[in-house]
Amino acid sequence: MNGLWLVARREIVTRGRTKAFVIGLVVSAVLVAALAFLPRLFSGPDSYTVGLVGAQSQALGPALTGTAKDVELTVRQFPDEASASGAITAGDVDAAVVDGRRVLADGEVDRELGLLLEAANQTAQTQRQLSEAGLDPAKVAAAMRVAPLEQVSVGADARYAGVRVAVASLLVMVLFFLLIYSSMYVAMGVVEEKGSRIVEILLTSVRPWQLLGGKIVGLGALALANMVVIIVAGLGAAAATGLAADLPPGMTGIVVSALFWFVLGYAFFAAMAAALGSLVSRQEDANSVLTPMTMLMMVTYLVAYFAAVQPGSPLARILSLVPPFSSMVMPVRMAGGEVLLWEIAVAAVLMLLATAGTLMLGARIYSRAVLRTGARVKLSEAMR
Repeated sequence: MNGLWLVARREIVTRGRTKAFVIGLVVSAVLVAALAFLPRLFSGPDSYTVGLVGAQSQALGPALTGTAKDVELTVRQFPDEASASGAITAGDVDAAVVDGRRVLADGEVDRELGLLLEAANQTAQTQRQLSEAGLDPAKVAAAMRVAPLEQVSVGADARYAGVRVAVASLLVMVLFFLLIYSSMYVAMGVVEEKGSRIVEILLTSVRPWQLLGGKIVGLGALALANMVVIIVAGLGAAAATGLAADLPPGMTGIVVSALFWFVLGYAFFAAMAAALGSLVSRQEDANSVLTPMTMLMMVTYLVAYFAAVQPGSPLARILSLVPPFSSMVMPVRMAGGEVLLWEIAVAAVLMLLATAGTLMLGARIYSRAVLRTGARVKLSEAMR
């Protein structure tokens, strides 16, 4: 294993110091963090201005202030209905309450504002009627205050349905771009070494499987570091903006599963990329020989994106068990909803077996084709 780790260390040091890798790492972290800050930049707390007309409406002022917890509410007094109507028409006031009975607005009252006005009116009217009946509103409120019922969920929490879809969709994009980017890096590295014939010098010191394994491990470590940075940047930005409170429970499990499935998916596609890349000696021919792999990754991405929207559909459940689709679909399903434990276990075992088989086959093709320069080597010749 010393030869493998030596090659892996070389890949990490050489590729990790390039400007392209550093810039890509920074740009990825900034983009993911920006996605968490965008909601805060473009959506602040709702603000309303409410006018009050008449003595019967004055009690709504304190009630509105106490009811509107997460809303910026401004209360303005008007001497008569005409002046309040003029302010509404001019856009200075969103709504006005006249004599505690009527609400003036330019068209329909905003739904959130209407609920606030109804709650404040009910509070003010209740306090007034209790006072007229000789009862202390504070004592009545204390007597009616009871402990809420304990809520126990026996299924998926519907409150987090939208957030889970958003997390799963973001996870699809991150997994896809990192997998295709890192796999292409492996293929291009193999083609570059073969085209420059430096591979002939390297194979005098290490065996083909050591060179191939070291390249996959080294570039995989860089890709995994990239993903860790993206996750840390995203969660850190969510915590800084307060969006972390809206994230669904079990985020630790979602993050761990994403890393686990990324490692398996990377090993599968990187071995395939190295095997296909070893068939050609020029960078110009790399795209054509890698077409089967890129098409497979695109189909996997489309299925995973569908699973992000409908994680419980039969198609998503079936393909989340089938390699290599499971490398993207299963973590997306786990982020988007509840997944049975046996499904995760079966998918993991099948993906491990598929990855091991791909690594063995890829090493066989690589060792037989990497030293054959010149014309493109046919896949059937390399496998024989």
